[in-house]
Amino acid sequence: MAEHLTEKLVKTLPAPIKGNKLFYDDEVKGFAVRVTHAGARSFVVNYYVHGRERRITIGSHPDWTVTSARSRAKEIKQQVDIGEDPLGQRIEDREAPTVNDLWKEYEAKHLPTKRPRSAQDDASMWKTYILPRMGFMKVGDITAQDVDGLHSWIGETKPVRANRVIEVLRKAINLSIRWQWRSDNPCTGVHRNHEEKRERYLSPTEIDNLVMALNTHPNQRSCDAIRMLLLTGARKSEVLSATWTMFDLETGVWVKPSSHTKQKKLHRVPLSEAVKDLLLYIKSDKPDPVFVFPGRVVDHPLTDVKKTWTAVCETAGIELARIHDLRHSFASILASKKLSLPIIGALLGHTQTQTTARYAHLLDDPLREATELASSAIQTRKG
Repeated sequence: MAEHLTEKLVKTLPAPIKGNKLFYDDEVKGFAVRVTHAGARSFVVNYYVHGRERRITIGSHPDWTVTSARSRAKEIKQQVDIGEDPLGQRIEDREAPTVNDLWKEYEAKHLPTKRPRSAQDDASMWKTYILPRMGFMKVGDITAQDVDGLHSWIGETKPVRANRVIEVLRKAINLSIRWQWRSDNPCTGVHRNHEEKRERYLSPTEIDNLVMALNTHPNQRSCDAIRMLLLTGARKSEVLSATWTMFDLETGVWVKPSSHTKQKKLHRVPLSEAVKDLLLYIKSDKPDPVFVFPGRVVDHPLTDVKKTWTAVCETAGIELARIHDLRHSFASILASKKLSLPIIGALLGHTQTQTTARYAHLLDDPLREATELASSAIQTRKG
């Protein structure tokens, strides 16, 4: 039987022998105080939604007074009257996916679609920056201010890395939108840190000095890999993971499978005589049955040539050059020989013309020569 709940009554209600017992209020239907066998008291309210009974806990007594709890019970009943389900919303909020959950899904569903090195870099950004800062947050609660804060925090010491982290987070949240975890992406509109475009080309003298330094370095396996990079303009990952089955030395063709290329497309490229000679030499000197450049671990390729690169650059007197700059240098040589951008792009394995367009300025000299040829053939007079 319901009776009017007051502070005095709530304090004197008897505790049940076991379990708990509800004492209902006569003013607000469904509003009650729950008393446990240990004597603890808390306010609850019962309601029905879609024919299903729900019970939601308001709070414990005396933290909540009868007056404040009754007022809250009325608010809950009003929410129910307009079609809401307060308990359902509370459960949904409690069970809503966190950024930790987003990482697990990203790791399982998206990382396998990326190249191993890129996947490893993504995982590093998650574990170093995103999860420590945001892992506990609900995906649906992330705001633009949270994203800006993450970007600024990383950018204090690593401005370029900060840009990369936001790119990864933006992709992850786009996936969460697809999975209907939220409807918008708070990474949109982040003001990126300035990145200086750096393109280094080795001069003919530097290339000559590099070749001599490679000839004298003790680790010739790594040096052969660098020679291959210099002679083909291929990406480091393509060279180091190359297997003998990819090469037809009779016809002089290197067929890179889609699983080994950045663009994830098969790339067929002809080999120069110098590259064929290099591969024949490697093959004649106790070659590995699988990898052109085998690593120290059995059945695994060479993973890096950074130490050798640093050493030969120091010997050659080459400063501020990265291994990837060999690819730029290869393209610059092609441009200096008056080859067109489409041909350069085809040799480098570019699938988009704008990627090759970065080398357009290198064509100025051959184009200038062409204009001189045209001018010399045209007779003009002044006056």
